[in-house]
Amino acid sequence: MPFAMCRQVEYCMKAAVVRLIAIQVFHHACMTGFRMAAPLLALRQGHTPVAIGVLLALFALTQVFLSLPAGRYADRHGLKRPVTISVAASVLGAAVAVVWPVFPMLCITALLTGGASGLVIIATQRYAGRLATSQLQVKQVFSWLAIGPSLSNFVGPFLVGLMIDHAGFRAAFVLLAVFPVIAWVLVRPILELQPQQSEEETDKRHVWDLLSEPKMRRLLLINWILQSCWDVHSFVLPLLGHQRGFSASVIGTIIGAFAIAATTIRFFLPIIAARMQEWVVIVVALTATGVLFGVYPMLRTPLSMGLCSVLLGFSLGSVQPMIMSSLHQITPTDRQGEALGLRLITVNASSVLMPMIFGTAGTIVGVTSVFWVVGVTVLGGIRAAWMLRKRF
Repeated sequence: MPFAMCRQVEYCMKAAVVRLIAIQVFHHACMTGFRMAAPLLALRQGHTPVAIGVLLALFALTQVFLSLPAGRYADRHGLKRPVTISVAASVLGAAVAVVWPVFPMLCITALLTGGASGLVIIATQRYAGRLATSQLQVKQVFSWLAIGPSLSNFVGPFLVGLMIDHAGFRAAFVLLAVFPVIAWVLVRPILELQPQQSEEETDKRHVWDLLSEPKMRRLLLINWILQSCWDVHSFVLPLLGHQRGFSASVIGTIIGAFAIAATTIRFFLPIIAARMQEWVVIVVALTATGVLFGVYPMLRTPLSMGLCSVLLGFSLGSVQPMIMSSLHQITPTDRQGEALGLRLITVNASSVLMPMIFGTAGTIVGVTSVFWVVGVTVLGGIRAAWMLRKRF
């Protein structure tokens, strides 16, 4: 291929990835904003930590049951249809919270926005993986794409925190309803890459074929451990902030600092990916995360918690693109949507159970013990990451 044409293809690929990042940012910000605002509203209404844990678990519950069908749907229909369906579900969930801002309706909002977010993640990750033409490009593309969710973890909580403090919860929920609509506008000009798989082809497949691969099982285990860290941080931090009298803006800023750090490290991951293997990055990140979780609950001021949040964002933010790159390499091209759905099932099954466990444990033994248990679990996952050192 002529050099000029190669440059043009690379430019088109980067432009497509930028658009995918923007789609993820705006759509995912709706869910992350509700995941921060809904527990705060429930706490102000007098609900217990156990109830808050149930509420947060519902953001992941829909994805447990829909991720695998969503992955197969993306394999058949590509990008636009899944995003359109997700936008409709998210707007409906936000509207419910605006009209009836009470605990049962917040639970419905969590189910709708959480499930919609999972479908968009699967569809955009699948599309991005097919843009890459080499192993290095795979790591770079997923590093760029990972900027989207981490940036939305800042945009959603930060803007919602400001809106809550200055205009109230209903105004914040209206703002969150606008974000998915922007994502829908952004996806409309995108062209599908290739013909999709037929329904008959996808229905004949079995998920156990994917699980029979040892590397797949190790990746799912590591991904589950790391997701538990994200769940602890997103669940326990509002509880800690509420107990210590922090305002919604302060809590949102600390969560936002975590998101900015996770986003920042991902800007450098394409450079790191060209020089380091995936397993090395994963082992280093697991070690750092385990240590930080041991320190976090002993911090008392917003500044110290914000600093630890930044360091935690650096470590956790570096891992997901490496896992996605590894997953892409061991999965057949026509089953990548299904594999992404399987990853989300295992992650969100944990996210359904863990907040309820965290809420119960936080009530009985305190949030400090929750941090320490998760930290030990993270350090225990280093062995599985070390076994990924063999080439894919």
